[in-house]
Amino acid sequence: MDGATRVRAWGVGLAVFSSICFGTSGPFGKALIEAGLGPLQAVWLRIATAALVLVPLALLLRARSSTRDLPRHSPRHPARSLPQRLRAHWGPLVLYGAAGVAGCQACYFVAASRLPVGVAILLEFSGPVLVLAWLRLVRRAPVHRTAAVGVAVAMAGLALVVQVWTGLTLDPLGLAAGLGAAACQAAYFLTIDRLTGHVDPLVITASGSVLAAAALAVPAAPWALPWDVLSTRVPLGGHTAPGWTLVACLGIVSTVLAYLAGVAGLQRLSAQVGAAICYTEAVAAALIAWAVLGERLTPPQLLGGAIVLTGAYLAQRAAAHHPAASGAAVPPAALDTAGK
Repeated sequence: MDGATRVRAWGVGLAVFSSICFGTSGPFGKALIEAGLGPLQAVWLRIATAALVLVPLALLLRARSSTRDLPRHSPRHPARSLPQRLRAHWGPLVLYGAAGVAGCQACYFVAASRLPVGVAILLEFSGPVLVLAWLRLVRRAPVHRTAAVGVAVAMAGLALVVQVWTGLTLDPLGLAAGLGAAACQAAYFLTIDRLTGHVDPLVITASGSVLAAAALAVPAAPWALPWDVLSTRVPLGGHTAPGWTLVACLGIVSTVLAYLAGVAGLQRLSAQVGAAICYTEAVAAALIAWAVLGERLTPPQLLGGAIVLTGAYLAQRAAAHHPAASGAAVPPAALDTAGK
């Protein structure tokens, strides 16, 4: 396996792993909300927990250098201190935290509260379509046909997975929030693409979680949290677990691991390919809900899951033509270390 193929394989693997981790947020979040937390309070706890884990790690592990092992690192990108890198890229980092993390989740929850959940998910996951449109119309960058086909196929499969036809209603605010979630999701992919080679996944994720927690502090009103939920046993499927363990799982698995793996995977792929592979999150969420909560999967959902996976497979084939994000050349030394 040559270096470029190894980088692509790691990118696809990390992106799929990230989608699986994101998919676990449904059961954990649903259990906490049914126990008494508000939706935005659950989101804020999730992101704040991630920040408490990520910030010490970033300070400890990346204080000296956060770019030396990146696929795009070269003598043109000399190592600088962590504060210098944060100042140099504060704009994209703020956009990542405010839109890619906080905005995406907040808009989705608003949409889900006013529209059928399946419709809200479908609207949010139109983000990859916006990524392709932005790359082609604004950046004037080539969009690989295989990636575009993969996105289209995955969108069709997603419509079956979420059964978008059930309880279909149209609420103007819900529709606007769903489209806002799509725009924020697109910003997530495009911002990571822009930061690739300049700031590493750990620093991106840590700074994004801090900014997102701050942005959601007012609407989530953490000072009014029913903190007793954390010490009581919360039903989860046919079992119960202390609320704090669900918060820990939501923060560590569904957020820390999900965002770290997602950012690391996208930095080894292009935005258009990574955006298409993210559709596997919907399949993972449905399977996890079936396994943990006993939610039944219908034949159309199973067919939709197969179609989504087909679309993701088609999209990742485009990565063979774009081994690095944005089509940048990858230094041989980086290819040798990218899979470590």
